[in-house]
Amino acid sequence: NSDPNGADLLFLSRSCYGGVVRFRQGDGAMSTPCGPHDPISPESFAERVDTWHFRTRGSTFVRKDYATALDDANSGDMIYCDPPYSYSQSILYGAQSFDLTRLFEMIRKAKTKGAYVALSIDGSKKSGNFLCDFRIPNGLFEREVMVNCGRSMLKRFQMDGRTLEQEIVHDRLLLTY
Repeated sequence: NSDPNGADLLFLSRSCYGGVVRFRQGDGAMSTPCGPHDPISPESFAERVDTWHFRTRGSTFVRKDYATALDDANSGDMIYCDPPYSYSQSILYGAQSFDLTRLFEMIRKAKTKGAYVALSIDGSKKSGNFLCDFRIPNGLFEREVMVNCGRSMLKRFQMDGRTLEQEIVHDRLLLTY
């Protein structure tokens, strides 16, 4: 990751297990294993790229700290928040200092300015036998959509070839609009 560029990121997203690429905060090295997965065909991938290009025409993508992005929001802006998952990623990516309550406060402020906010967060995933859940502030979000993410990537490593039919993960997508 010493010379970040789109072509390398695209290659890594096709090579890393589950298409997920992560880099360590300390040294920038890739921390996702390369491994067996069923990548999409080049033809299907090309179609997805073309569709994405068409749908995002005229959009501007900005990567910045969530508090700054939400504070800078104006009426009509769309902000997507993907914070560390509170149960499974609390020790990853510097998430120890992440404050979910502060995120909710910042989302409320952006919403009052007319910005649209989408938040993906823990859904039906389990940590051991514990079902991950927490309280969402009343009235902050207008809709909740459960997104089927398929089988748990982490469980694939842990189950060592055993069946995963009971390990379906749903993420919660919360929308202020």
